[in-house]
Amino acid sequence: MVKLTIDNIEVEVPAGTSILDAARTAQIDIPTLCKHPDVDPSAGCGMCIVKVGGRIMRSCCTPVSEGMEIVTNDAELKEIRKTVLKLILSNHPNDCLNCSRSGTCELQDMTAQMGIDQNEIIKMLSSEAKDDTTKAIVLDPSKCIVCGRCVNICQNVQNVWALSYLHRGFVTKITGANDTKLADSPCIKCGQCAAHCPTGAITDYDNTTKVFDLLANKDYVTVVQIAPAVRVALGEEFGFEFGSNLTGKIYAALRRLGFDKVFDTNFGADLTIIEEASEFVKRFTENDNLPMFTSCCPAWVDYVEKYYPENIENFSSCKSPHEMVGAIAKTYWASKAGIDPSKIKVVSVMPCTAKKWEINRDETMSSSGYQDVDEVITTRELAKMIKRAGINFKALKEETADNPLGEYSGAATIFGVTGGVMTAALRTAYFYITGQELGDLNFKAIEGLDSVKVAEIDIKGTKVRIAVVNGVGHAEAVLEQINEAKAQGLELPYHFVEVMACPGGCIAGGGQPRVMGATFDKPWGINNEIRKLRSKGLNTEDSEAKNRLSHKNESIKKLYAEYLGKPGDEKAHHLLHTKYQKRPLYK
Repeated sequence: MVKLTIDNIEVEVPAGTSILDAARTAQIDIPTLCKHPDVDPSAGCGMCIVKVGGRIMRSCCTPVSEGMEIVTNDAELKEIRKTVLKLILSNHPNDCLNCSRSGTCELQDMTAQMGIDQNEIIKMLSSEAKDDTTKAIVLDPSKCIVCGRCVNICQNVQNVWALSYLHRGFVTKITGANDTKLADSPCIKCGQCAAHCPTGAITDYDNTTKVFDLLANKDYVTVVQIAPAVRVALGEEFGFEFGSNLTGKIYAALRRLGFDKVFDTNFGADLTIIEEASEFVKRFTENDNLPMFTSCCPAWVDYVEKYYPENIENFSSCKSPHEMVGAIAKTYWASKAGIDPSKIKVVSVMPCTAKKWEINRDETMSSSGYQDVDEVITTRELAKMIKRAGINFKALKEETADNPLGEYSGAATIFGVTGGVMTAALRTAYFYITGQELGDLNFKAIEGLDSVKVAEIDIKGTKVRIAVVNGVGHAEAVLEQINEAKAQGLELPYHFVEVMACPGGCIAGGGQPRVMGATFDKPWGINNEIRKLRSKGLNTEDSEAKNRLSHKNESIKKLYAEYLGKPGDEKAHHLLHTKYQKRPLYK
């Protein structure tokens, strides 16, 4: 341990701790725009300066040492910080009222804290055009402060390398790799760049106007569904505690917005498990195309299609849960309800920006001849719509979803947590293999936020080796391990692999709220404490559910009996499964 003083307060922290983090242990706030707990310090913004023995140093990247005497906030430091901030603002537009980040923008917050009058700043604005080519995320260079968080996340955490710096000095900008448009770069649309951007320079592609237009068009029957991770995050936008499960209030809000039917993506998650577990059991018993990869994360799918196309055959052919709900809504439900499927418009509320891209894949057309899902909005966008509609979210009474596409099990709920898809699939696979129900429905070895979790599961003497990865940047090591075993003719290290592109899983998706709570240090947005609380919200729903097994969902049973036949049969395969293709890293 190292002892030091910060603003005359004695502090004791582990060796190697940065001055910035040491100050936070003493509840001393040092301003910063570039430092984020998910990435290594870059010392890019220059706001976190402190004095150490009279010398000015950047606290985010300076480790503590024994006996240090640190000053964080004297007149000189304040003036330097103001000057730095004014330089940043000189290249930033004054259009806060038109910016989607207004109210949750770290630059806006810091400008107010320091009492800077923007009228006294001489502007030298960038003329760079927006890049909205992915239709999932939008890069607006005019709002970029070149803090480097997005590059750090994309390159060093996600290992995608779709973003990079261009030029040097005052004209430095962040752009698609090789100065390409994002749609032409290796971008997998995971949205972690948007989740970590402190300003409005990277945001999700806004579909709220399109959804409002659908709701206003009475020629359509509008169907909406919410993903599991949405229910434990949306409340943050309205002052609820982190991890609060507000499913019933969300159903009510969606009806107030004007949706005709409120379904739940968890129904699709249960359906996915029936198809996926059946597919895994068949592959495992026939030793065919192992290991099997989960396919519900479109950013992970995009990553493999670009970086490891030789492993495309390892994907489960199952569509993601919300696509399955769309397909069933426009076929089975349309028939039961007597509605022309061409009049049904399906909107998905997702924690994920990549889902915006997923619905436009060529493979997502159902046998009805219509696109499975018509529009995707993120959790943030739903909050925006609720606020614009003047709905008092806190005052809403809880409501239930519409059946039959609203019923779900606890197993579906945990799809939003890393390890949840694997857990749900193994619960059902165990039943399919043994004919008996699993005793302990939890798999402790794959719980938690560790980046890579491996385990060997004993199913009545049958050993199943599994791996669970969260954060696509950690997938490379697992893929290389698998491919090396294949190349050398060795025993495969795993039979079943789950990957979620976002660190922590869907609960920390690129479209989740960026709200900062009073109990958490800056910056705005996600950190591991919030990930844990959101995960707890979903795990609690699972543990308290009357039914925790996808294959015991009565509406799913009825769907197969009345319409699909058996899992994997021709109709089920045609409606609920998809194909994959090799995609170039650069177009």
